[in-house]
Amino acid sequence: MRRRMLGLAVAVMTLAGAAGCGSSDSGSGGASSAGGSGKTTRVTVGVIPIVDVAPLYLGQKKGFFAERGIELKTVTAQGGAAIIPGVVSGQFQFGFSNTTSLMLAQTKGVPVKSVVNGAASNGKVGADVTAVLVKKDSPVRSAKDLAGRTVAVNTLQNIGDTTVRESVRKAGGDPTKVKFVEIPFDQMPAALDGGRVDAAWMGEPAQTVAKAQGARVVASPFAETDPKLTVATWFTSAKIVQQDPALVKNFTEAMTESLEYATAHPDEARQILTTYTKIGGDVLSGLILPAWPPQVDTASLEKLAALGEGDGIFGGKKPDIQALFP
Repeated sequence: MRRRMLGLAVAVMTLAGAAGCGSSDSGSGGASSAGGSGKTTRVTVGVIPIVDVAPLYLGQKKGFFAERGIELKTVTAQGGAAIIPGVVSGQFQFGFSNTTSLMLAQTKGVPVKSVVNGAASNGKVGADVTAVLVKKDSPVRSAKDLAGRTVAVNTLQNIGDTTVRESVRKAGGDPTKVKFVEIPFDQMPAALDGGRVDAAWMGEPAQTVAKAQGARVVASPFAETDPKLTVATWFTSAKIVQQDPALVKNFTEAMTESLEYATAHPDEARQILTTYTKIGGDVLSGLILPAWPPQVDTASLEKLAALGEGDGIFGGKKPDIQALFP
């Protein structure tokens, strides 16, 4: 999520000639044989090493993908902005991205299609998967006080600053007076503790690390924007949707089962993090988990799109929520 989306169309064109990892096979019957003939389809998925993608790894461990003839290969990327061109070029068959990045891609004409939910706000103000934190002795007491302050986000003009502005607006502050700076999540605790910024919008595990340093929460932008906010989804290219609907169906079903299992077994979801991140010990036990509903919340996406439009993220174009999300 560190890379900006402004050059996305160019990036897609650059990657379009790259050799895809199995992309030439994805539409040639491999998926259609999955789950019925005993054959296996290798599927490469672009992921971000964060808490939100835990259901994929848990579902892989539980055999939900193998049962449908899918052999997963995960490739780590910096964020959705890097994964989107990889999916369109065929480097990945599926990928994970926040919903604002997908909306921006669509308004730029990038042929992507969300297939199943990824993660959502847990709806708990003060204990959501992302939060704005300040130092213990900061004069900032609420989101209203962020006006006139410098706030770190991992990517400018994206889901972070859009939802932070909404928290400020709802608290009675002036969202136009907030100054945003771009800092990677893993560097935010140090940036906040060192006084480089007044506040930082952090995901997990960054916010748990910051709290251990004495930082405190002053806003929960996702939950305050919408308690059911769909934050990210799993998506594929329009080409794969058209050429290999069986693969899309099998992946969607396996991912849906994974989301349901992770929701019902949060301790297992938490533990699976140790297999693809360096999270452990006290940080692992203190992590706040997102919600993992199997379906997107369309109303929350419409609200997020409207906020993004107001921020000028989409260049005057309106995202088509119904066409982009299932």
